[in-house]
Amino acid sequence: MNFRVGFGFDVHQLEPGIPFFLGGVRIEHHQGAKGHSDADVIIHAICDALLGAAALGDIGKHFPDTSNEFKGIDSSILLAKVVSILKEKSIAIGNVDVSVVLEKPKIAPYIQAMREKLASVMQIDLDCVSIKATTNEKMGFVGREEGVAAYAVALINRQ
Repeated sequence: MNFRVGFGFDVHQLEPGIPFFLGGVRIEHHQGAKGHSDADVIIHAICDALLGAAALGDIGKHFPDTSNEFKGIDSSILLAKVVSILKEKSIAIGNVDVSVVLEKPKIAPYIQAMREKLASVMQIDLDCVSIKATTNEKMGFVGREEGVAAYAVALINRQ
């Protein structure tokens, strides 16, 4: 067995009037993340962690923000494509662990739905998906509610 670990990070600005997606779930909030796709920082960080663990580059290499093909796309579709790329290389996902940094809104009520959505897309067991949330204690761009960030680690197994 060949286990590998990958790390991912993503950040997006928050703006009023934009739908807010985290972990494939729409979050009720007056602001949303601005980006080329749906700007789902959780999924983008997971994609980078998985691709990095497999030494396959990053999300921008596979889904460039200069391509109209990915404009406004549901990031769950991007994650499904990453999973397909890994399967083609006989790579299985062991688990993913995500930390989201966000002042508001509180996302605890959405975490179970996010875990279920992500486990389904990645075709792994629910107990292999962890999502945690924290604030930035009112410091920096996250603390001022100008942005959201996510960090992810992933374990893969080349079979």
